[in-house]
Amino acid sequence: TGRRMIVYDPLGTILAVMPWNFPYWQAIRAVAPLVAAGNAAAIKPAPNVMGSALALEALFPEAGFPADLVRVLRVPEGLVGQAVAHPAVVGVTLTGSAAAGAAVGALAGAAVKKAVMELGGADAFIVLADAVLDDCCSAAETARMRVCGQACIAAKRFIVERPLYEDFARRLAERLSAHRPGDPDDAAATVGPLARLDLLENLDRQVRESLAAGARLVAGGHRLDRPGFFYAPTLLADVRPGMPAFDEELFGPVAALIAAEDADDALALANASPYGLAGSVWTADVARGVALARRLEVGMATVNAVPRSDFRLPFGGVKRSGYGRELARHGLLEFANIKTIVV
Repeated sequence: TGRRMIVYDPLGTILAVMPWNFPYWQAIRAVAPLVAAGNAAAIKPAPNVMGSALALEALFPEAGFPADLVRVLRVPEGLVGQAVAHPAVVGVTLTGSAAAGAAVGALAGAAVKKAVMELGGADAFIVLADAVLDDCCSAAETARMRVCGQACIAAKRFIVERPLYEDFARRLAERLSAHRPGDPDDAAATVGPLARLDLLENLDRQVRESLAAGARLVAGGHRLDRPGFFYAPTLLADVRPGMPAFDEELFGPVAALIAAEDADDALALANASPYGLAGSVWTADVARGVALARRLEVGMATVNAVPRSDFRLPFGGVKRSGYGRELARHGLLEFANIKTIVV
């Protein structure tokens, strides 16, 4: 009855709107699949990491690619809308905040252009009563303090069953309080500053409003009296839905501790978030952990491990954490025309 074929054609030039917090990795993981699928890329970096984007742009001609295949747009933030609407641009990929994704996604939708949005997160770190507490606390510190807490995939809400709750709070507070703030170039420093003043002020607001709503301060909770945008590593306990520390993304060194009555309650609390990027489950019963991970409303779930992006695996979120996928085969095909040919 004839032949049927599926072919994958490139779409054209894709606009890549990139963040500042992982200036090389974020751009590489967005652009490499675009180029591998036959597309060209126009990178719009965050203004404070323009140098990283230009260094990446220079690598492509050195590797033998056409000179104009990957180019950096040196334009202010206010002109991103014009870039999205430009007829040469056929799709948009963005990594950034939910607000930025909503704005750029709306522009892409208005122009009927394909978009992939990798946005913010309020990732849950679920600790069940049978978990190994030392392992959990060490991983919790790593998961929260990466890049001074300024990562979309960093754990933010620590949901702990009652039997381990107070012990977990004490141990995590000790670990957070032991951090030494300082210049990132200082080898002795273990926590650096936030990237901008507005991020610092917003984080301080979230902490103050959560405390006013009934959260309990276990460690930190204040700006540091030193040059730079430093905030003390902070642990808020007794956090509940309705508080900024639960409902919003904490983009800085602040951890929210939430008590759960049992595993089902922990899962319900984890899913009671407008975000859905990643999450983890910590338990001695791996099969039980996998069963709970399957029920987490996220794009990536791990059991007894901290979520990380991996080029071998698709990465992205649901809900206000975005749509579409980066990396792996799924990311490779996001900006391809999946064409059916029948002979």
